[in-house]
Amino acid sequence: MKRIDSFNILPRQLAAGRQNGITDVAGVAVGHETVVAGDGVWQPGQGPFRTGVTIILPHRGNLYEDKVPAAVHTINGFGKVIGFEQVRELGNLETPIALTSTLNAPRVADALISHALAQNPHIGVGFAATGRRGYASVNPVVGETNDGFLNDMQARVVGETAVLQAIANATTDPVIEGAVGAGTGTSCFGWKGGIGTASRVLPETAGGFTVGALVQTNFGQPHELTIAGVPVGQHLQPPSDEPRLEDGSIMIVLATDAPLDSRQLERLCRRAAFGLARTGSVCAGGSGDFVIAFSTAYTVPDRPTELVVQRVVLLEQPIMSLLGTAVIESIEEAILNSLFLAHTVIGRDGNTRHALPVDEVLAIMQRFGRGRIGD
Repeated sequence: MKRIDSFNILPRQLAAGRQNGITDVAGVAVGHETVVAGDGVWQPGQGPFRTGVTIILPHRGNLYEDKVPAAVHTINGFGKVIGFEQVRELGNLETPIALTSTLNAPRVADALISHALAQNPHIGVGFAATGRRGYASVNPVVGETNDGFLNDMQARVVGETAVLQAIANATTDPVIEGAVGAGTGTSCFGWKGGIGTASRVLPETAGGFTVGALVQTNFGQPHELTIAGVPVGQHLQPPSDEPRLEDGSIMIVLATDAPLDSRQLERLCRRAAFGLARTGSVCAGGSGDFVIAFSTAYTVPDRPTELVVQRVVLLEQPIMSLLGTAVIESIEEAILNSLFLAHTVIGRDGNTRHALPVDEVLAIMQRFGRGRIGD
């Protein structure tokens, strides 16, 4: 299996980063924990399991003490994200971002709270030992999509052990993509979806900033799939197994080293819908389509004792236009990577999501004038 950039079929206005992934943003680390166990007939609460968790760390330090500016955006709100409201209000992120299966979201949030308490024992009880004021709380941020077609979702098998392992596994190396972590049991355009990532770098004349995207794909009907403007799904024989009945969802995480505040990051979040649309998504009414963005350019100290002044981009419109292009291109490519790198998965009751038939896709692209180069 190869990433889509191996085939030179997706045009770019901006260059990709060295790894062409969210970890091109310096300091960002990603970790997965994948849960695959059992086969055959579904036994409620006992499997089979095709699920997991994916963790995104803006930096490897104590995120509660050194928060990062952040923003969130809801494209369509049929979902169960946790922690978005405080990010909207305060404009920062104080825990790792976790992606998982729908019914696992509360358990994963609880695990993030445990992780924060272990690093910051004053949360909830105050700062008596330090003389600082306040009884702090913590805001875990969790996104989800529904993997119930392949997974015994009722079992809620992803808990604290899996989350802490994913955090421990987190690395700044190239991200493992496809049917892994939170993408283990998800579907995309009727095929096997999963985790995908990509990045773009602005020209040095525009600051040389990097934007990276990571997606958890679980949306779309087979006929909707579009690649570089080519209606691939209308020319591709759809999988013979049961089509998805629900509309599905996507979680999109954006990272950048551009010095943006939460308002500017929210502007980037709103551009995400354009990248999603390029792949053929119509953001169906029953889908949950959510975006969270953060900047690594500076940190926001918890309860500072003196005035803190941060630099942000002021030449906003030209830079934001290029950053918006980076967002759109990286999301489009990340979604397609989640398809190109996912393998066939057989889940509960023999339910199957087939890997995208890449050779057939490339043949269709060639008929539309997109050459099969670099194969």
